[in-house]
Amino acid sequence: MRKVKLRAGVFLAPFHPLDESPTLTFERDLELARFADELGFSEFWYGEHHTGGYENSASPELMIAAAAQRTKRIKLGTGVVSLPYHNPLMTANRIAQLDHLTFGRLIFGAGPGLLMSDAHMLGLNAIESRDKLDQGLDVITRLLRGEWVTEQTSWYDLRDAHCQVLPFNDQMEVCVASTFSPNGGTLAAKYDAGMLCLASTMMGGFDALSTNWKIACDAAAKAGRSMSPSRIRCATDIHVAETREKALEQVREGYERYLLYIKNQSEQLKDSPAHKSIDELIETQQVIVGTPDDAIEQIRRLELKVPDFGCLLMLDKNWANTENKKRSLEMVARYVLPAINGDNRNRVKSFDWCRENRDANIDITMRATKKAFDKHAADQDIDKVA
Repeated sequence: MRKVKLRAGVFLAPFHPLDESPTLTFERDLELARFADELGFSEFWYGEHHTGGYENSASPELMIAAAAQRTKRIKLGTGVVSLPYHNPLMTANRIAQLDHLTFGRLIFGAGPGLLMSDAHMLGLNAIESRDKLDQGLDVITRLLRGEWVTEQTSWYDLRDAHCQVLPFNDQMEVCVASTFSPNGGTLAAKYDAGMLCLASTMMGGFDALSTNWKIACDAAAKAGRSMSPSRIRCATDIHVAETREKALEQVREGYERYLLYIKNQSEQLKDSPAHKSIDELIETQQVIVGTPDDAIEQIRRLELKVPDFGCLLMLDKNWANTENKKRSLEMVARYVLPAINGDNRNRVKSFDWCRENRDANIDITMRATKKAFDKHAADQDIDKVA
């Protein structure tokens, strides 16, 4: 049994082929959050990208503000704000205001920025992005606590900077993106933040999972704190259906459309995922396209790396159409999470107990029924005498 229940969420970069209406892609991504909320999912994350065509959402904050109006319970995360692209004060102000718009349901996810083409447009040296992520997190977390900051670096100049409106939630959670390098784990420990492990089952990412978790735990211990695995999010591709064949049929065409984007970014690299078929990814367990049982097995693999990790984030790459995607999410909520969390263990015990005692229970039922008939017959005899 887990010490803490596994939560489930959706991480949406997003990915949308170039022939789709951008207006309707935004609507789809908002509707998916509404549906996930209806199913009882815990988290929904929106990303930030500015180039490449497919990942067409430039502002996770705007998506979250809209999603907050369509949802009730689900937490909404920036997945992630690329901190080097923004003035820290402006970011802190947006995050504080957004926390109010969600009534405290916001999770602030931060990262260095993934696409070199995004950094190029801003005239930034992407090699410095991880250092700027650290600098930005330091300033933003201080501003969100209500501090006034005067500080000058090569990319911002703050003078008496402060958030005039502080977040709705005093304990708003902060998360740091973590993939292959130790940087994410180090910063998560430094800022007492959660970890967004966005390459959890990818080649290299799966192996780095336990290493980066240990780095975070060791760094936190040096600072006199401890890291809770409940704050780790493991993101992976999962699409389930009633059978493996049906699941594969539902994603094969969409995967090929998605692969055009990956090829456009990195086909020249020999070890690029652009050269992987969906069948190869399934065979190496980098993705799950199958049944709820296959998803359960993948979660168990992740638990071996980080026992009691807190949240499974299902990466949505638009491989399946909306109807099949919703059905997949529903099956995860109905069958996968209850199996992992043992939600039905007492129901199973009750079921088994009734079977074990069915002979005695039927005997009592028959005796009670006979007694009722005997009483009725006796009452009828008394009426006749009267």
